[in-house]
Amino acid sequence: MEKTRVRNVGVIMNGVTGRMGMRQHLVRSILAIREEGGVKTKSGERVVPDPILVGRSEARLKDLAAEHQVAKFSTELDTCLADPHYTIYFDSQATNQRAESLTRAIQAGKAVYCEKPVASNLDEALMLCRLAASAGVKNGVVQDKLWLPGILKLKSLIESKFFGKILSVRGEFGYWIFDGSVQPGQRPSWNYRKEDGGGIITDMFCHWRYLIDDLFGNLRALSCLGATHVGSRIDEQGRTYRCTADDAAYATLVCDTGVICQINSSWSVRVRRDDLLTLQVDGTAGSAVAGLQRCYVQQASETPALVWNPDIENPFDYYGGWQEVPSAVPYPNAFKAQWELFLKHVVEDEPFPWSFREGAKGIQLAELAQRSWSDRRWVDVPELKI
Repeated sequence: MEKTRVRNVGVIMNGVTGRMGMRQHLVRSILAIREEGGVKTKSGERVVPDPILVGRSEARLKDLAAEHQVAKFSTELDTCLADPHYTIYFDSQATNQRAESLTRAIQAGKAVYCEKPVASNLDEALMLCRLAASAGVKNGVVQDKLWLPGILKLKSLIESKFFGKILSVRGEFGYWIFDGSVQPGQRPSWNYRKEDGGGIITDMFCHWRYLIDDLFGNLRALSCLGATHVGSRIDEQGRTYRCTADDAAYATLVCDTGVICQINSSWSVRVRRDDLLTLQVDGTAGSAVAGLQRCYVQQASETPALVWNPDIENPFDYYGGWQEVPSAVPYPNAFKAQWELFLKHVVEDEPFPWSFREGAKGIQLAELAQRSWSDRRWVDVPELKI
């Protein structure tokens, strides 16, 4: 029996001492792929990622590497970029630090993969798109929610024409982030400072762009109202600081298919719904509510004839008429699923449409949402030109 060929691919991982980079990208993606023996390609090879952890604090890197049995770490990014063994550069630093590091990686000829948003503003994102194209390097942006089990089930329903004509989408995202006075906040303090790249519009509208474009149609217009509901918080050092970034946004978005999407995003809301993110899709033939893992449907034939009557106790079980969509297959971690596709893209040129251009579209939407809020008006979403 022919032995399976193994190809070790060096991956520079910059910013993985942060929560997202460490948990989702290092532990649940790269190390999980390595523990499984790599990713199998069409040619039969198994691609095994070989990470080196990069950051500013040698002590934190040393502790992280020891905890997860990673052999290599460094505080010298340029030294890592000069090493031909490392063919992929990954960035999960704070948003306002990404453009410079990605530029250096592209100039070093590395394939580049990045958390979203890919840059602090659209001009920077377009510059990175052009730079990567000119250098001929493969590039990608994390768009993880496309691989969530609930979203995959929802997409399957759309593809099977379950909804008939899709009419509208109602999205609810968010949860209560403590301000630090009662207990520590669950998100880093820079998220609430505009000058440091924070804000829920900057963070979440990149997600809404790819989800809506992929599921419901290309976005053509939007109206958005942002808010800073909590005016001050306590940072990681116990110091009170003023919040300068939005912590909530309320948007209406229109697709070229005619589908109308209403999405509320908030870090100042307490959860009483199925999940931290829910999308309700209503169509002529049926409806669905998708969360991160589960998806529930109600067909037109099973829709109750509800009548408004506020004078009596509610006789209906509104949840009772919905059926859960079964999990037909095992679903891997969403970040890991996209990492596997990017590794195969780099090694064997398999398709990977989630490029820097797609990331730039998310930043475009965030900037248009902020303009809508500032100008108190609807704004069009033009075709993005690189």
